[in-house]
Amino acid sequence: MARTKRKKPSKGKQIFRIVLLAGTFISLWFVPWILVKAWIMPLPDTVEEQVEQTLNYGFDGVIVYVDEAGKPPAFYTAGYHNKAQKIPAKPDALFKIASISKLYVAVAITKLASDNRIALDNSLADYFPELVGRIENAEDITLKMLVQHRSGIPNFTDNPEFWENQPNTNTDVLIYALDLPANFEPDKDYGYSNTNYLLLSRVIEQVTGGSRQDYFEKEILTPLGLTHTYGSVSDIKDLDAIMSGYYVGLEDDFKTAEQGMVATAEDVGKFLRALNDGTLLNAKEMQLYSSLYEFNHGGLVPGYQSMAEYHKDIDAVVVQFMNTTDFEGYQWNLLEITHNRVVKILRREKAK
Repeated sequence: MARTKRKKPSKGKQIFRIVLLAGTFISLWFVPWILVKAWIMPLPDTVEEQVEQTLNYGFDGVIVYVDEAGKPPAFYTAGYHNKAQKIPAKPDALFKIASISKLYVAVAITKLASDNRIALDNSLADYFPELVGRIENAEDITLKMLVQHRSGIPNFTDNPEFWENQPNTNTDVLIYALDLPANFEPDKDYGYSNTNYLLLSRVIEQVTGGSRQDYFEKEILTPLGLTHTYGSVSDIKDLDAIMSGYYVGLEDDFKTAEQGMVATAEDVGKFLRALNDGTLLNAKEMQLYSSLYEFNHGGLVPGYQSMAEYHKDIDAVVVQFMNTTDFEGYQWNLLEITHNRVVKILRREKAK
């Protein structure tokens, strides 16, 4: 039987293959090996071992809260609550939850809309006419677009001046998003922007006549019995109860910096379960919320990063706090990797 002679690849295809291989090699060369190591390490037998293992990746302290249906909540810690004073990590420490707070804002907006106190199709200009001409497309951006990050409004924390002027004491940080071109036309794209939720928080306060935290207390915290969730550091009498926060390369402790909501891992976990199982929202509200926003979230500010997720397949809430951040974002990648490994361990145990 005659053998078919293989056709020699064209010169162009040969060059393409060489470029492809070179690109693959370069990509692997520049992958931070600490991330590869964290990903390929053999999975420990227990969550406790996994939490201890995370200290090998440059974290100063870790708290993990696990709420599996049918079991008492479990707490795991490693490292330091305060490394300068050599105080071990505490399971009940207060922690800056950063953008996890967006879930609370989305719930509040849902409740106000369900009660017909706001209209999700109303425009930003309807609530803040003074922003016409200061925020592009203010007349066409709706509250729903703000909730879903489809407004096109620039993220104020992306403005270099926001960071140059830290801690922005007595400064309305909205200024860092004003008089800038829109990132895209309203509802034409998705763009995560802290400005959206800054404005939504102000809508809550305008409509209710009180602070955002007052509304959270009435509609979320008190009904769920959450007594360790605060609007800001200034609301906390005992600052030592707050876990210290660190930034790679700096000696500073970010504990006293004003960076938004503060809560224990348990309070966040209880809130997240109530959000996901329908305890927090009635049927009408749940249907509306499901059309608006997500049910899990992470948070990141200098010195503090967190992740709160509900995993339906194992009916478990996992909240992870880590008090070390960096400029490159490797620490955030490590949070995602180590969080996923905790969930893998839980799934493995569930399958036994």
